[in-house]
Order: sequence, then C-alpha cells, then structure tokens
Amino acid sequence: MSAVAARRPPRPALLLLVLLAGWLGLGVVTAGPAAAHAELVSTDPGEGARLDAVPAEVTLRFSEGVSLGAGYARVLGDGGERVDTGAAAVADDTLTIPLRGDLPDASYVVTYRVISADSHPISGAYAFVVGDGELADAGAVAADPDADPLVATALPAARSIGFAAEAVGLGVPAFLLLAWPAGWASRRMRRLTTSGLGTVAGAAILTFLLQGPYAAGAGLGSLLDPALLASTGSSGFGLTTLGRGALALVLAALLVPLWRRGTPPQSQEVAGLAVLGAGVVLTTAAVGHPVAGSVPVFATAVTAVHVGAMVVWLGGLAALLAGLLRPGVDAGVLAEALPRWSRVASASVAALVVTGVVQSVREVGSPAALVSTTYGWILLAKLALVLLLMAAAGVSRVWVQQHLGLVRPRPGGRRRVTAHAFAAPAVGGSDEAPVVAAARARAAVQARGAVEDVAPLRRTILVEATVAAVVLVLSAMLVGTPPAAATVAEPVDVTLPLQSAAGESGSVQLSVDPARAGANTMHVYLFDDDGRLAQPADLRVTLTEPEQEIGPLDVDLEPAGPGHWVADGMSIPGAGTWTVAVTVRLDEFTASTASTAFPVR
Repeated sequence: MSAVAARRPPRPALLLLVLLAGWLGLGVVTAGPAAAHAELVSTDPGEGARLDAVPAEVTLRFSEGVSLGAGYARVLGDGGERVDTGAAAVADDTLTIPLRGDLPDASYVVTYRVISADSHPISGAYAFVVGDGELADAGAVAADPDADPLVATALPAARSIGFAAEAVGLGVPAFLLLAWPAGWASRRMRRLTTSGLGTVAGAAILTFLLQGPYAAGAGLGSLLDPALLASTGSSGFGLTTLGRGALALVLAALLVPLWRRGTPPQSQEVAGLAVLGAGVVLTTAAVGHPVAGSVPVFATAVTAVHVGAMVVWLGGLAALLAGLLRPGVDAGVLAEALPRWSRVASASVAALVVTGVVQSVREVGSPAALVSTTYGWILLAKLALVLLLMAAAGVSRVWVQQHLGLVRPRPGGRRRVTAHAFAAPAVGGSDEAPVVAAARARAAVQARGAVEDVAPLRRTILVEATVAAVVLVLSAMLVGTPPAAATVAEPVDVTLPLQSAAGESGSVQLSVDPARAGANTMHVYLFDDDGRLAQPADLRVTLTEPEQEIGPLDVDLEPAGPGHWVADGMSIPGAGTWTVAVTVRLDEFTASTASTAFPVR
C-alpha cells in the first residue's frame, strides 16, 4: 500500500490493534457466538440402542442444514450388505434413511457422509441392535473414505489462484479508474487485467471440478465423473462458483472496446463494469463459512466488503509494480496518481481491518479458540503477515513523503505538506491560487528528480505484494478449515426423547461440562411423558468413541435429587467425537434409550 501520510503510526494498524484488544478484553468476560459448522446432534435409534423390533427408518439430526450431494447415507447389516431402500432424503437439518421391510433381528450399522452448508463433508458411523444379538463394530463394518491428499491440496491451491487473479483482474481496472486514468492506454494494464479475469474463470472451473471428489472422498480420477459433476452442479456452491467464472468472462469481454479506445470509460460504462465486478466479489463471498450458521446475509455482506477491499488494495499494488513504477515514468503522473491511491488504499485497509475483526469474532467465537484450534493458528499467522504488510506500507509512505513532499508558506509560519496537496483544487481567494500553483510546480521539480530512482519504492511494494500472496494462500486455507468456534470445546446441554419399542416415552436432559479430555461433570435429568421428574427402576449411561474403538464406558452416577443424577469428575480419555447413550429401564420388561454425539477437544 503505497499510501502517503504524515510521520505517524498508520491509522489502519492502530485501528486493527484497538479492535483486537477490545475483542480480547471482551473475550475474557464472555465467549462469543458459535460459528457455523454442521455436527451430528441426535440419532434415532441412538448409538448402541437395543430395540425389540426393526424400525421403519433411521433419522439423524444435525446442528445446521446439510445435503447429500456427492455423499451417501446407508444402513448396513452384519455382513456389510445394504438394508436401506436407497431413498435417503434430507429436509433442512434432518437426514432420513428408510429401511427395507421384513429385516431380521440383528445388529445394524448406520454410515453417512453429508455436505454441510459451508461445502465441507461430515461423515461418521454408529451401530444399534435389534433383539438379543451382539452389537456390531461400526468401524469394522463401515470404512469411511478420507479426503484424497491430492484433492485436499489442489482445492485450496485453486482457491488461492482464484483470489490472486481476482485481485489483479478487478483491482487493476479499479486502480485505473480511481488513481491513474491515463493507464487505460497501457497495453501492460490490458494484458494484466485480461489474464487476471481469464484466470478467475479457470480457477472457478477447477474449483467446481474438485468439489465433487472432495465431497465424495474420491481421487483426481473422478474429476470428470458425471454423477459428481451433476451433484456439484445442482448445489448452491457449484452454481455460485460457475456464476463467478461466467461474470469474470463477461467483464473481460466488455473491457475489450475500452482497451482499444485507450481512454477512461464513461459514467454509464463505469456503472456496468462496477455491477459485474460487484457480482464477481459477491459470488466469491457467498460460498463457504459465511452462508452457513446464523445471520448468513450479514456474514456474506461483511465478507463481500472484505473481498472488495482486498481486491482494490492488492490490485493497486499489481498496477503500481507493472505499470506505474518503472524508469522513465512522467513526474506529473506520479504526482497525480500516488496521492489518489493514498486515499483509496487507506480506505481499503481500514475496511479490511474492520471486516476482518467481525469475521474473526463470528468464526473464532472466543479468544481462547485462537490458540487451541487449527483455524485460530492459521488466522494468527494471517494477522502477523497483515501487520508486516502495514509495516512495509509505512516504509513506502516515508519514501514518497521524502521525495514528493514540499513546504508551503502560510500565515503565521511554515507547514509541511505531503503529496496529497498535488491534487488539491485551488480554494479560497485569488491570493491562494498562486501559492497552490507554485507548490505544484515545486512538487513537479522534486518528482522529476525522484523518478530516476524509483527502485527503493518498487522493492518495498514488491515485498508487500509477496507477503500479500502468502496472505491469500492462508485465506484459501481458512475457507477449507472448520471454524474455530465449531471445533473448540463447548459444554453439552441437550434434551433427548427416550425411544422404546412402543415409541417415545419421556425425555432425558444431559449436560457435560466442559466437554474436554480429562475430568468433566455430567448431569442427568429424567422426565416422564407429562414433563415431571421421574424415578426409573434402573438407569445406565455409557460413553463410546466409535472411530477409536473405545467403549462403551460406564458412567458412575450418584443420585442428586428426584429424577436427577450427577457424575462429578467423570473422565473422558481423549479427544474425538464421543457418543453418550442413556438406557432407562422403567420395569423388568420395558426399556427406553437415547443418545447423542458431541465433540471433545
């Protein structure tokens, strides 16, 4: 950011530090809101449930809306054969898997892989048993495919290329409109913009192709699989991604006559270009984490502002390096363009800072998550690089001030004026106009002396651009990483219906605090059909971690009042996705069950 300012700390940097300090201080008092990421909330039948008859269907409920997409939902018998009808359906956050009729008493495994609203796959498996048989090992019966390592690497790489190309393809024309109108005649700017927009379209197509294998856990060999292409094409993610590529190509086509003309566009043309550019920015923001969870419209709008500010700032850096800062450039061009760019860049960085902090509060949730999750550590690395960018921008400002500054007399003393004065219109009476004109003349002389040696400024901006490229890579990694607020340890507090062979029979309220590996406290409240605290003949609570083949582990409960039990110091051996199952026996012949899965960090 080659902004021009007085010798004082950069305002965006101060704003960033103030906002972060305020968030960290608030986080000491209270945790922020949880961000979006789908998790399994409850199942029917529950994990480890023992039923008297085969249910007609299996139901899984998630914490947010999901879709099957390129995933699957199956129920398998003891030998791994499918026993569902193949007609699994999703309605918002609930997945329903109908079962075939006349199934025998046996153990059954439910296995699923669904796509969350933020385009990430969620998978798992669990077992239940009908009759007196032995409970099957879900992990042994249903092997869940992990993401192919090549696909997992290629997808964020495609996003990174798309982000960088968007900054060039949109940011360079923005720089020309706002700071360097004469640049519309530059062939270098034309090639840079056209290649950037073409790369945006190519990266969008590549991202579209990779999403199917990523969602299905398949390799690069299935990149053109018709079923996966159809699945991605019918999803909001796929349509939005293809829309971004199409808008970039249309924008490139509309710019062709402007490049041939070599003059700045007229107001109506600017409006059309702005609409298309805003469409590219909006389709970039309207995928991933912003569209999932609470207040998606607000989150998408904030992200769109963040992306737009990034485009303007980094595109300006590219234009400076490729077109403006080169030997032999006219002194008057620098004197006019740099002050304009100063104001635009400062506004862009301020917008980046504010929207970045808003995004962090939503996706991270609490300051503790910054240092306890992968998302938090990547975000901290990005923050450190942004601060480095601002430091490099400060060096650029000092260079510009030293080479383009001037002294303008005023009543009562002398005043140091930066290059912002070069573009200032004459105001006031006739006596002031000659002063401004003289100031511009002296500035032009100073600028001509500086043009012969722009190498120091060019090197500093090259450092900015290099660091910015790494920031874009980290941003692409954040898009594919579950938000910190969804992965940090959160206390469990849920009420589940108790299921028996005769249907629902009362409910159980469970709480686990803090839901971390080690000692925890569990409270269990049992209610009858009328919502009154109930006292059963027997109560059993177990913990299971299917993926690590741990459990079931019995939880030692102590009575704490009518219908209330507590397990103080209950030990959870390690991190993972644990399932707590409750079995309530009202009499010798009737038993009800409930279960839920929860993450342990």
